[in-house]
Amino acid sequence: MITARAAASFDPVGRSVATARAFVRDTLQGWGYADVVDDAVVLTSELVTNAVIHAGTSADVLCLRTEGGVRVEVSDRYPEREIPMQGTGLSLGSPDRENGRGLLLCAALASRWGVDYTPTHKQVWFQLDLPDRAVGARSAGPVIPNALLPVTDERVRVAVVQIDRSGAVSTWNEDAEHLFGYPADQVIGKPLTDFAAWPHTPGIGTGIVEALLLSRWEGSYGIRGSDGRVIPVYASHLRVRDTNGEPSTVCLLVRDDERAVIQTPQRAPVTEAGAESRTVDPFEVFIGSPAPEDLDGLLQRTVERARDMLEGDSAFLLLATDDETELEVRATTGLPSARQRFARVPVEAGTGRYGSARMPAVHEDLAIVPGAVPLLNGTGMRSVVTVPLKVEGRLTGSLGVAAESAGRYSNEEALRLQFAADRIALAVESARLGELERLRRGSLSFLVEASDLLAGTLDRDQTLALMAQMTVPTLATWCAVYTIADQTSDPYLSYVLHEDEERIDGLKALLSKIDPPDPVPTPGARVWTGPADAAHQAALRTSMRELGGASTPVSSGIGTTLATAAAVGGETVVLPLVARNRVIGMLTLGKPSDDHFRQEILELAEDLSRRAALALDNARLYSERMAISQSLQRSLLPPELPQVPNVEVEVIYRAAGEGNEVGGDFYDLFPIRDGAYGFAIGDVCGTGPEAAAVTGLARHALRLLAREGFSGPAVLERLNAAILDEGARSRFLTLLYGELWPQEDGSAVLKVVCAGHPLPLRLRQDGTVEAAADPQPLLGVMDDLELYEQMVTLDPGDVLLCVTDGVTERREGTRMLGDDGLVDVLTGCTGLTAGAVASRVLRAVERFAAEPASDDMAILAMRVPEPQKN
Repeated sequence: MITARAAASFDPVGRSVATARAFVRDTLQGWGYADVVDDAVVLTSELVTNAVIHAGTSADVLCLRTEGGVRVEVSDRYPEREIPMQGTGLSLGSPDRENGRGLLLCAALASRWGVDYTPTHKQVWFQLDLPDRAVGARSAGPVIPNALLPVTDERVRVAVVQIDRSGAVSTWNEDAEHLFGYPADQVIGKPLTDFAAWPHTPGIGTGIVEALLLSRWEGSYGIRGSDGRVIPVYASHLRVRDTNGEPSTVCLLVRDDERAVIQTPQRAPVTEAGAESRTVDPFEVFIGSPAPEDLDGLLQRTVERARDMLEGDSAFLLLATDDETELEVRATTGLPSARQRFARVPVEAGTGRYGSARMPAVHEDLAIVPGAVPLLNGTGMRSVVTVPLKVEGRLTGSLGVAAESAGRYSNEEALRLQFAADRIALAVESARLGELERLRRGSLSFLVEASDLLAGTLDRDQTLALMAQMTVPTLATWCAVYTIADQTSDPYLSYVLHEDEERIDGLKALLSKIDPPDPVPTPGARVWTGPADAAHQAALRTSMRELGGASTPVSSGIGTTLATAAAVGGETVVLPLVARNRVIGMLTLGKPSDDHFRQEILELAEDLSRRAALALDNARLYSERMAISQSLQRSLLPPELPQVPNVEVEVIYRAAGEGNEVGGDFYDLFPIRDGAYGFAIGDVCGTGPEAAAVTGLARHALRLLAREGFSGPAVLERLNAAILDEGARSRFLTLLYGELWPQEDGSAVLKVVCAGHPLPLRLRQDGTVEAAADPQPLLGVMDDLELYEQMVTLDPGDVLLCVTDGVTERREGTRMLGDDGLVDVLTGCTGLTAGAVASRVLRAVERFAAEPASDDMAILAMRVPEPQKN
């Protein structure tokens, strides 16, 4: 059974959607159906949008109250539109589509719904049932002592004012005369709008005329008394008909502080019989209940409620930065939010009162003052009202509502919006601080991980890759790193990364064609418009060539060019990479089309850039020192070994320690004079650079002395003196030096001196192994040495193996390869070439222990090949 009805029509304009939402909300709240208000408003908004925006017709909204719920009917004048019905198997569409979501929402939220057709109308209706409640559940206020009850006059006066169908006062009782000071004959016949100060408090979604036409309405406004003062009242309007069927509205009015006399209690869900209703927070009067838990949800609902409250076409909310110099767009409705989100505007935009976001402002026509509200440029909005959000006197944000028509707002709307802003400011700031705390905790974790990754490598290219991979997509959509070799060099594009790998090549090509950003050492992010401007011009040129016809060749398709333009069309910022008081590069971060960075992300990027700059400079210094070290070490190694006639020679050298090419072990083979060759293998005490220095001294001295014609013992004696001359830097040295003469009969004659070095081993063709020299004193210890050389003849097929102690002292626990182990390995090398012998010895050393070798190692194998048989 229908117990009440309310109807309204709405023109096919954008603001009708907001007006329809307000109509349904006020009607259902007046009926006491707060439980279903939110669902009804959502469904009505979608259905009216379909009618007035997508169908382009006016919309009729009818609300019907029943004992168990409410039925809302939305009719438009476009019955030809195809509407999928329930049960037909047709898809209701995607919720991501711009239109067509109304029926999908009906199916999800409504108890029942359907579509009715007439020759001129199409009507979509939905039914919302009230939730079941426990029997006996009531809403009641708490019991309080009499002394705390509100104070009234000698008696509570309830003004009864009846308004006829034209909006004029037809009844004015005695209490109305007492409250407002007007006798009945002065007001009867005059419109109520002559006395009503509408509205006095926020929360009113409709005008006084619309409220009088609703079947039930309740709320606050003001009545101008006979003395000119505005008296705050709380009113309850009820639409009735007399015996002749003439409609009129009965208004019951009390002083606002006595509203409990006629105010309908808020209905809240009750889970148990007799449960007390909770106190309604003033914040929830505006924002609704339950309030969103996340900041973005809270801000979005705030702008939607603000727009509905002032019947605007759009609304926006901006939050102030920590230093209160800029405002950052955080939520919008009715505006291209994706384009404006996180855009920043200055707090003080001008010298006048309306140029500061710290004061309420009303602009009746933005066409007269273009640019007064930069956020609304190009949006079609004409009038706007903005108010500050303040907490304890500190500016925390700004809330604004705008309309497409001029002159929509006055100071009264500014007051209403300011009241709403005061109610939500503290909640918004609390949610913002909570979000900021979560972001800072996440930022700290991010920076710790970034520091660990950057500290884990000293490779320049890997550092560049890590810098880009940490920023994309966490901080930005794309990233480019420029490096500067020295103060006289121009920035060089070193690395480019985009979250979409298919965009990297196009982005790199675009950045390569434009001048790099200036290497300014000033800390902080600065905006760089170069990529967006270049991409826009490239897209424009490509589009013009495409439109010009196929006769003009196009190097790349328009699709790729436009995709690149969209990828860099948003905000681009540059952060300097400063290390050791020098700009070594720039970190460039970018967003896609019309997107902006939020302030917290820029601060995090600045922290990351400082760490990345130091890591990049450390990698540069390490690379430079490694290059110097490797160059010096390579200078200590002998050049390419000469070819010795009728003798196979193979050398294997391994320096201990990461990054070392030369250690304390060394070898050499060089021509002395016609037909004679010198060879050496030695071991300086210790490893690393200090040992390598003595290595270089020994190798160069050996070559010089041997070519001067000195014998083997004389060469070593003079080398011993040179080592001792090094003083504290000297180190003792074991050395095997020899001279080799290939013979015409296929053999080879050697003269060797073994100064403290592991003895050379001779492998004969029959598999026997014997030492080829006797041990003598090592070098670098005693001043006077008496050394002698020994003659060795290698027959065809014989092998001479010379090694350093890194081979014989190879250990596994308490076991050591030793001289005997080396002999065993060499015994099995009969018939092998010199290269095969050296490789087998190395393999035996590596397999002897699982751990890598900790000492330098050199292996020199010489073999006299057997004559080839015909």
